[in-house]
Order: sequence, then C-alpha cells, then structure tokens
Amino acid sequence: MTLTALLCLGLSVGQWTQVQAGTLPKPTIWAEPDSVILTGRPITIWCQGTLEAQEYRLDKEGSASPWDRQSPLETRDKAKFSISSMTWEYAGRYHCYYLSPSGLSEHSDPLELVMTGAYNKPSLSALPSPVVTSGGNVTLQCDSWWGSDRFILTKEGEHQPSWILDSQPELDGQSQALFTVGPMTPNHRWIFRCYGCNRNYPQVWSNPSDPVELMVPGPSGDPTSPPTEHNLMAGDSEDQLLHTESGATSGLTWYLKVLIGVLVAFVLLLSLLLLLFLLIRHRHQGKRKMSGAADPQPKDRGLQISSSPAADAQEETLYAAVKDTQPEEGVQLHHQAAISEAPQDVTYAQLNHLTLRREMTSPSSQSEEPPAEPSVYAALAIH
Repeated sequence: MTLTALLCLGLSVGQWTQVQAGTLPKPTIWAEPDSVILTGRPITIWCQGTLEAQEYRLDKEGSASPWDRQSPLETRDKAKFSISSMTWEYAGRYHCYYLSPSGLSEHSDPLELVMTGAYNKPSLSALPSPVVTSGGNVTLQCDSWWGSDRFILTKEGEHQPSWILDSQPELDGQSQALFTVGPMTPNHRWIFRCYGCNRNYPQVWSNPSDPVELMVPGPSGDPTSPPTEHNLMAGDSEDQLLHTESGATSGLTWYLKVLIGVLVAFVLLLSLLLLLFLLIRHRHQGKRKMSGAADPQPKDRGLQISSSPAADAQEETLYAAVKDTQPEEGVQLHHQAAISEAPQDVTYAQLNHLTLRREMTSPSSQSEEPPAEPSVYAALAIH
C-alpha cells in the first residue's frame, strides 16, 4: 500500500513538473506586414496558441520578462502586440508564450524584428556580369561608404536573410563584402538586395540597395526562365509591375525636363524683350538730342514791317542793316507785350531812316537835310 502511494505521488509530481516546465504546445509568432520594416512604420506582432489560453506574453531578448502581455482576442486562441511607429528600440529578437489553467506553454520560435532605413543604402553589383550560365556561380559585391562592418544579402521571395558576412575594410574608407551565389538554375528569377549594419546592432539595417537580377539562359540560350505556367504567371505580373513603375518614373522625368525647358525659354525671352526695349529707348533719346542740336530755333523770325508803302522798297536793306549792326543812338527799342497767339516773346524796334542812311550812303551826302521819312518797325526775336 505504501509502495503504491509513493508511485502515485511520484507520477503526479512528474506531471506537475512537466506542466511547469512548459509541456503545453508552443505558440506561433509572426509579424505583419513583415518582420523587416522601415523606420516609422506601424507593425503588429501576433501570437497564436490554444483555446485554453488565458493570457499571452511577449519577451524581448535583453529586456525584462515579460516585455508585454495581452489578453486573448474573441477567438481565444491568439493575441496581438501593436507597435505604432517602428524605431531602433523595438528592433530585436522576440518570443511569445501563453498562460493556461495547466500552466505556461513553451516559448515560440524566435522572431527577428528588423528596422531598416537607419543608414544610407549600399551599392550591389554582379561580378563579372549579371548573366550567369546554368549551374554556375556568381559573385555579388556589396559596397558601403559609411563604414558598415556587416552586410546582409536577401533574395526576393524569402523572409529570412540569405547570407550574412562581415565587411572587408578598404584603404579609402569604403567597406565591402563578396557573396558567392550558386549554383544557378533557370527555373526561377534571382533578384537580390543587400543591406549594411553595425554588428553591435544586428537588427538595425540601412536602406536596401537597388535590386540586382541575375539572368540564367535557358535551353535556347536566352537569359530568361523556362516557359512553365507558374513562371509565366509570376514573370508576367512582375514584368508588368516593373514596366509600370519604370514608365511612371520616365514619364515624370520627361515632364520635369519639359517644364524646366519651358521656364528657361520664358526667362530668356523675357530678358531679350527687356534688353530690346532698353536699346530702342536709348536710341530714341539719342535721336532727340541730335535733332535738338542740329535744328536750333531761328535767332530771328523775320521783320514785321508796319509802315507806308514807300518803305516796302527798303525792306531787305533794313533787315540786313539791323542784323549786321548794333543799335546806335538813333535806334530806339521799345519792348511791347507779345500777342497771345505768338509762340514766343517779340521785341519791336523803331528804326530811324536817317541813321540807316548814314551807314549806307557816302560821307558827302551826310550834310544834306534828310527828308521826312515814315517810321519803320521791325519785329526782333529775343532768345
């Protein structure tokens, strides 16, 4: 009886120890939209267990346990842990487990949560060429200028990093890694990208490099995949996406070039018109100055004679005498107001025929008594 009791007690203790050690089925862990996420983007970590789960817990390596805990959703078999904005503090390795009436479950497989966009993108190239023979190998070279000491090479369609290598420092400060890929087969597409990181923060990556597609010639020698139904459907969809993206990019580039050309042409045309206007204005002002210097206003406007008909015969003689001689004591000047219709002031001079004859006749005739002569008025312009 005592032996039976001891056997029963040992069996129950063993079962309890197994429950405490985590003999319940381990849950499944994954991330949406992906475990490799760009900085600043939201991400959700899911943990799925059993219907008996009462609480789900999330552990992050290097942090206090549990890192977070959540109640099950309405389905009771899973819970979600939300991150509103991805930062480098959330990058790391995670495990989840759940609590049930029977105890704690086993830990899930690790989830590597990676943040990208921490550094500038490296460059990726295929050596010696992206065209590889079937069954052959190719070398992919990843270079970085910011001193990355570790590189990660990923293949499109695979969620886990394909290759991880420490960098080889160069003399010019550039770091690089050489990945050997192969053997190559022509049954699917080979598209690669590489990232750089610091080995002290292995889950904090740079921006991805530009993709490099390796082409493996098929039986016909063309660097294309064989025409299987699966490859045709996948290839067509990817080609359409690539063509659409390249077409949109080229269209935007063309539009920007045309817009810049139109703006430059408009600025040049406006500058030319302004220069032409200034040139015409300068020439017009020069012509006005030249015409003003070449055509001065006449010094006299002629003589306006108001006298008797006897003085008409002496008009030209009087005009010449007034123009060539200075007024003497016999010449009396009387300034009178100009008529309103005249464009400028006019001075009238009363000319004494006696004095004029003295200048025009010989000295022998000066003793004779001058006859009575009518007065002659001449209009003189004043400048």
